[in-house]
Amino acid sequence: MIDLKKSPFNLSDEDIAWVQKTKSAMTLDEKIGQLFVPIGYNTTPEYLENALLQYHIGGAMYRLGGAKELQETFRYMQTHSKIPLLIGANLEYGGAGIALEGTYFGSQMFVAATGDSEQAYRLGKISCSEGKAVGCNWSFAPVADIDLNYHNPITNTRTYGNNADFVLKCGLAYKRGADEEGVAVAVKHFPGDGVDEVDQHILCSVNSLSCEEWDKTYGKIYKGLIDGGAMTVMAGHIAQPAYEERISGEKKNMLIPATQSPSLLKGLLREKLGFNGVIVTDSTCMVGFGVVKPRCESVPYAIESGCDLFLFNKDLGEDFAYMKAGYESGLLSEKRLDEALTRILGMKASLGLNKKKKTEIVPDNSALEILADKTHKAWAKECADKAVTLVKDTQNALPLSPKKTKKLLLEVLGENPSSERVEKVYKELLEKAGFTVSVYRREDFGNMDFSVETFKSKYDAVLYVGNMQNASNRVTNRYQWYTFFGNGDNCPWFTAEVPVIYISHGNPYALLDAPQIKTYVNAYSNHDDAIKAALEKILGRSSFRGVSPIDPFCGKEYLKY
Repeated sequence: MIDLKKSPFNLSDEDIAWVQKTKSAMTLDEKIGQLFVPIGYNTTPEYLENALLQYHIGGAMYRLGGAKELQETFRYMQTHSKIPLLIGANLEYGGAGIALEGTYFGSQMFVAATGDSEQAYRLGKISCSEGKAVGCNWSFAPVADIDLNYHNPITNTRTYGNNADFVLKCGLAYKRGADEEGVAVAVKHFPGDGVDEVDQHILCSVNSLSCEEWDKTYGKIYKGLIDGGAMTVMAGHIAQPAYEERISGEKKNMLIPATQSPSLLKGLLREKLGFNGVIVTDSTCMVGFGVVKPRCESVPYAIESGCDLFLFNKDLGEDFAYMKAGYESGLLSEKRLDEALTRILGMKASLGLNKKKKTEIVPDNSALEILADKTHKAWAKECADKAVTLVKDTQNALPLSPKKTKKLLLEVLGENPSSERVEKVYKELLEKAGFTVSVYRREDFGNMDFSVETFKSKYDAVLYVGNMQNASNRVTNRYQWYTFFGNGDNCPWFTAEVPVIYISHGNPYALLDAPQIKTYVNAYSNHDDAIKAALEKILGRSSFRGVSPIDPFCGKEYLKY
């Protein structure tokens, strides 16, 4: 039996009566539909009606967009849905996780580098207050993963670092901010990413820790957040072989992702850790989800295994048919369907959605005034000042000064859309500070002149700006230099000739591929506040205050010098 009076639901008798009454009045199709949380790709009423709402969905998630347009979209969906909807968003780094006009506060590692968990509270407060203004009631955060492997392509700056105690402290602080805004959190990605070096978007990843190691790290984090009242846990397409075998009592011959593992969901998460809330899958479009069974079986089996909500679809209509057929064939039991519905509706009641008029669930346009307001901007600037971290300066190149190194060669590393903006901001601010800035262009270096003296006559120093952001479906996050038949080009062959400084606004492990660079700074995020703070510090106008949440030297002693 699910006790809705207990944490994290904490429902009254009146709320529980609503859950039971709502369940008893639902048709089978409505029950099946409540299990789904599709991603929205369009905002027109025709799309909303025909592609989403006709399937009686339990919730939806949209990517970044214009605040007013999304608010109107969510209002339409709530007013045209029989049962209130859960509206989720990736609110990992601020209100900019849902609204283009929102505050970009910074990645979780950016926050962790301040050494102050209160900054994680502010991250939760900003993310969820601005998300709520748009119409979200569910944050797909905090990320509770631990960045144990510097080659991991997904965790990286999305985490609070490699210390389990601090990850938990920051996760609880984020949740406190979310709670104050009445927004549910989704702790992710159970049983924990960051141990191996693969990407669950393209294969099942593996948390290979022993049961004892897991208990001291990921287990401590999840238990702490569960005891702290986390409403939902997002299960990843991540195997945990040690606990899989201990709980099942048998040796497994293949990797079983948590999203389809009764041992991990029911045995570890529910029974051992005592989680009473809602379990949602990570995106089921990921390849890691489809490694065990054909999709027609894995869709209903995910719910039968212990998940309550099914996130995203390859095709919603098809997945709906798979889920219903699975129920009718007995692959999805009546017991598990009822449990899932009870928790889903219990979550909606816990958020107070059952007591609001449909037209009031999404706030009016005036709520959008909180987006990037004065307080949130000030908090973001303060966090940036505290986060930027000096990793090393063994050549004593800092502070940079136009009196010493007036002619700078600037190169922004990382082929992504934001690099143009990052380059523009750096160039403008450096020129304003009195430097003469030349921007690296590959075609300019293809003139067959590799003379050292020529290079030294053109440039007094080189500033690399790493804008390499971790992303799904990109197994490595390492820059590929141009060397022009070994002659160097933009590869840092000139570190013994002129001062070279590297500022990373993404991957904090960039030293691994440029050990010869003697001055290295981690800024973790690439928004304008992070750029301005980094420049203020390398110019000596502000002191470095950040403390690294991970080992930027990757355990390699030679990288320190």
